[in-house]
Amino acid sequence: MYSIQLTVEELDNGEFLGTTDDLPGLVAQGRTINETIEIAQDVARKLLESYIEHNEPLPPGLKTIKQKAKLDLAIGL
Repeated sequence: MYSIQLTVEELDNGEFLGTTDDLPGLVAQGRTINETIEIAQDVARKLLESYIEHNEPLPPGLKTIKQKAKLDLAIGL
């Protein structure tokens, strides 16, 4: 399992955009922050599968989650 630092920003149209420098090519857009995070997880998984399938080295920005990790969670009210 890996972690990346995802930046989520609100767009002018009220939707959200998620990007990261840790995994080139990851761009996710959703109607809510949660939807954007879910899309980003799916895109990240597909990108990682592609790296592995093509025997390419994983990007150096990826962090391995082994036994313990600190993650920022978005909590809406």
